[in-house]
Amino acid sequence: MKTNKKKTLIKKQDYKKRIPVGIQDFDKLIEGGFKNNTTNLISGGAGSGKTIFAIEYLYNGINKYKENGLYITFEEKKEGLYGDMKEFGWNLEELEKENKFFFLEYTPEQVKNILVEGGGFVESMIQKNKIKRIVIDSISSFALLYQDELTRKEAALALIGMITSWECTALLTSQEESEQNLFVSAALEFEVDSIIILYNSKKKGERIRAMEILKMRGTQHTTKTFKFEITNKGFVVHPNNKIDF
Repeated sequence: MKTNKKKTLIKKQDYKKRIPVGIQDFDKLIEGGFKNNTTNLISGGAGSGKTIFAIEYLYNGINKYKENGLYITFEEKKEGLYGDMKEFGWNLEELEKENKFFFLEYTPEQVKNILVEGGGFVESMIQKNKIKRIVIDSISSFALLYQDELTRKEAALALIGMITSWECTALLTSQEESEQNLFVSAALEFEVDSIIILYNSKKKGERIRAMEILKMRGTQHTTKTFKFEITNKGFVVHPNNKIDF
């Protein structure tokens, strides 16, 4: 009986734990970070900065919080991604050599097989290397494998359930086709723990980058759409600079 009470207490404490993204002014807006062991979605159009945000989440996890990270991609090539991220001073190749950052280029079909296998190679990698942060970039390609909303929802539930069993805090990216009418598939909208939307919209002939926290369970967060920039150091958010489109 004592053992069971102890396990329950640990689970409650872990649930309350926050996993910082590592972007100071952003984390302040979400009570210090994502909830531990949750699945979070960042959505936006082409060029909105989803991959940069996702890599910064992993990079900061390694360098600031000693949490190893796994990046699963359907679209990015390792050489190109590593080269692009060096512009921000993020040496992913070095972190990979140190067994802190892990890169997997998978097809959506391979991820579908992971669901069938119940984890397989990926689960073994996570356990062996004590990985605590995961990014899947982008979930949109995976969703296209399923013909209707019901099967997409079932697959999303299975994927989120599997990630939860790995005791990792995950960030999924979603590619939205229209920056004027961004939406999130219903298959994910009600299953993920948080949704962040990135905008790269044109206003009076100028591109404006903005961010919105659409939802975050169990978190008091801003409801404003606020400005952000992508600098040579990564994301810089301006929570007090409200944007109206």
